[in-house]
Amino acid sequence: MYKIAVVGDYDSIYGFATLGLDTFPVADRKEAEEKIEALASQEYGIIYITEALAAECKNVIEKYQERILPAIIQIPGVSGNTGDGVQGVKNSVEQAVGSDILFSNN
Repeated sequence: MYKIAVVGDYDSIYGFATLGLDTFPVADRKEAEEKIEALASQEYGIIYITEALAAECKNVIEKYQERILPAIIQIPGVSGNTGDGVQGVKNSVEQAVGSDILFSNN
């Protein structure tokens, strides 16, 4: 069975531990990139990462976008929602479905 990890600043991710998820607080981009690489090589099927940190680690995240596992999903942090996480999910759905499911003809 695959595990779920959450990577980001401590204040943004500590609550996820109460849900049984493995949390990995990191202090900077270098530490985050190393942690993502390490988690991807282990049995983690999903890696949640704060949007602010994901913006700094784009090269590492892009490396895993075309792979089935792990799924790297952006989540808002305590600093707020940038919209990048929602846009990433929307892009993935568009790619899978073949069209923009939020498009309206009204």
